[in-house]
Amino acid sequence: MKCISLTLPAFRQLSAVFLGLGMIVTATQVNFAQAASGATDNSIPGWKQFAAQLGDLDTKFVSLLPERLRNDPQVRAEAGRLLLEALASKTIWAIGSDPDHPAFLPVSQFYLNVGQPNADTTYRSAAIDATGSYRIRGQPGSLRILRLGLFAPPRVGPAFSLPIPTYYDFKALHLDAQGRFDVLVSPERPAGYKGDWWQLKPNTEQLLLRQVAFDWASERDPRVSIERVDRPVYRPRPTAVDLKKRLDKLADEVSNAALLLIDHVENLRKQGYINKLKLYDYSHQGGLIGQTYFEGAYELKPDEALIVEAKVPAGCTYWSILLADDIYETIDWYNNQSSLNGAQARVDPDGVVRYVISAKDPGVPNWLDTAGYNSGAIQGRWLECSDNPVPAVRKVNFADLRANLPPDTPAISAQQREELVRERRSQVQQRPLW
Repeated sequence: MKCISLTLPAFRQLSAVFLGLGMIVTATQVNFAQAASGATDNSIPGWKQFAAQLGDLDTKFVSLLPERLRNDPQVRAEAGRLLLEALASKTIWAIGSDPDHPAFLPVSQFYLNVGQPNADTTYRSAAIDATGSYRIRGQPGSLRILRLGLFAPPRVGPAFSLPIPTYYDFKALHLDAQGRFDVLVSPERPAGYKGDWWQLKPNTEQLLLRQVAFDWASERDPRVSIERVDRPVYRPRPTAVDLKKRLDKLADEVSNAALLLIDHVENLRKQGYINKLKLYDYSHQGGLIGQTYFEGAYELKPDEALIVEAKVPAGCTYWSILLADDIYETIDWYNNQSSLNGAQARVDPDGVVRYVISAKDPGVPNWLDTAGYNSGAIQGRWLECSDNPVPAVRKVNFADLRANLPPDTPAISAQQREELVRERRSQVQQRPLW
């Protein structure tokens, strides 16, 4: 991801700026207020506490990094970026989440690269009240996957864990003559209600919208809205108590998001999964039901390459592979071919898909570009497939790569690659971020 590099010392300076900002933004009104009331406290309730809590987040983050990364200035700068991503994501939630007047807000994506988002997926979430009734309507588009997840609060314990969510499929809904759906989500179906209905399970606090593209060029994204129908449509002015409560929770939420998975890749390495893959179950971390994940760490020198190969199962709804960095951000898939799905990858005549992971362009269709990251993670997905194979991984010298691939593997020139990546960038930018 190309963005302004923020070092961790700079993040601490940013926190210090937050500390004084409450006084600065009201400087024009201060003298009038003091003259009228004699007040001397010009602070915003909760602001200094919020900034103080953020103040040592950088040191917490660095302390959790593996020793091999801890003193790397490049990794520290990228850690600062991840902290900003967590701050931005959770700030949007603190401002916009409202169970009485919900909206689907952005959760994780290219510019909010927290939790290693799938390159094909747009994630949006709405806060809800488990006792409420909600109307979701719109047009489904033509994506292969459009599903709604019902999420309860995380379980209390040393490791992050969620109750396995319920997912509903928009493809099960009826459409009217204009191709629109309209579904009620509530604890009980109202008496006499004849329309589409999904049960709102107890303890649900968020609805997660997953919209997954396969063919970026031709598929159409959905249009989806949500409203609460057992409360008045009008929204009164938020109370000072509510606004402070949101601010009081924000620092912890930023910290939880930023620190959640930074040791994930290192744990794969410790388990021996370096240039080797295993199946992984994400059902207790919000993963899509029916989807099997495979992942492992990778480690490469500039003159090496990995060949990752698997027999493609029959009848898959969706399959893909991507690369992530050592702190579990997805490697920039807008400006690099660091991910491929089943519509983008070439399957060889023998039914095997063969990917090449390397720093240099090998001139083959299924290149996964490390984009300058010599180590990181590989992750793939099989959704609703007849089989869930663990791909084999071989490390070869870059110079010997062609000899280790089928002789009919097409050649991609440097000019063709640039055209492919430019087209890829255009296609993904035309999808909604929000």
